[in-house]
Amino acid sequence: MNRYSISEFIKKTEQEDKGEGLFELETPRMLEVNLEGLVWAKAGSMVAYNGSIKFEREGILEHGLGNMFKKAFTGEGASLMKANGQGKLYLADQGKKIIILHLQNEVIYVNGNDLLAFEPSIKHNIKLMKRVAGMMAGGLFNVRCEGTGMIAITTHYEPLTLRVTPGKPVITDPNATVAWSGNLQPEFQTDISFKTFVGRGSGESIQMRFEGDGFVIVQPYEEVYMQSNS
Repeated sequence: MNRYSISEFIKKTEQEDKGEGLFELETPRMLEVNLEGLVWAKAGSMVAYNGSIKFEREGILEHGLGNMFKKAFTGEGASLMKANGQGKLYLADQGKKIIILHLQNEVIYVNGNDLLAFEPSIKHNIKLMKRVAGMMAGGLFNVRCEGTGMIAITTHYEPLTLRVTPGKPVITDPNATVAWSGNLQPEFQTDISFKTFVGRGSGESIQMRFEGDGFVIVQPYEEVYMQSNS
């Protein structure tokens, strides 16, 4: 049914408190943050809020001088903002599906474009994929999240988690790779024949190779990253 009276539509779509704590999935593609203090979120992800909340973009020296190069190199894609105050904050990112993960003294790497929000108890550090700097036009960074608390990640459509076990490496397309367990360190490899085979034109296909014991989260979509030339 796609026809509603106004009252029917409001009843079907209005916000409701589920009592789930700081992070609630208001819809599969909208995150509600019941804010009483501070939360980190992807810059530009605020859709609406009520209450008294102040927003501040992450300072270039927020994590020390070493991150200045990272900020300049990664551009806007890795930009985070702090939301501080009390109220309800609604976050979304291009209609992508949202997954809430509760880390329990664990580490996970998330593609910088797919990290929507996280609690301040989670330590975060931007990691550059230096080896692919000359190969890919963007998508060059990921965020290492460590600690105990909740993080919200986003995927285009339904995610799939692939187990990585010793002797059985998993190879993924970087543009479809969302996150991976903290004990895995992906290697980048190129495959000329594969790219030619699938009709990608000239040049090499860049792939991520995961070996060890852990998991990789992928999405059924190749995200195209735009990198500013300015």
